[in-house]
Amino acid sequence: MTELSIIAFSTGDPQSVQGVFFMFLALAIGHALADFPLQGPFLADAKNRHGDITGYFAKTPPAGVWIHALTAHSLIHAGAVWLITGSAVLGMIELVLHWVIDYVKCEGWTGFNTDQLLHYVCKLIYAMIIYLGVSWI
Repeated sequence: MTELSIIAFSTGDPQSVQGVFFMFLALAIGHALADFPLQGPFLADAKNRHGDITGYFAKTPPAGVWIHALTAHSLIHAGAVWLITGSAVLGMIELVLHWVIDYVKCEGWTGFNTDQLLHYVCKLIYAMIIYLGVSWI
């Protein structure tokens, strides 16, 4: 973890018990911001390949918009994780995991509550990885 992370400014020691709780709280807040106000109606609708997005386009929507929308949404989450933890590696992991978890939800294989639980479990794991001082992060 670098000194650029938010947690470095708030606690000074991300590898303390207090630090892991603050890190999880910061990641949870980042998730809530990225999943709700920063997502917006277009990304919320367009990231689902089964969604009706015709109202956003004057003509037929381009094929594959959902891939770009889901990736853009996941990049917002990856950026939040990177900013909060100072770890580009955790940001990349978040990009992939968030994309997969949301894809599974959009396919109807899980519901909203399971989707949110999985996202918050990821955030808890990131906080624990930093707490444990994993060197490759």
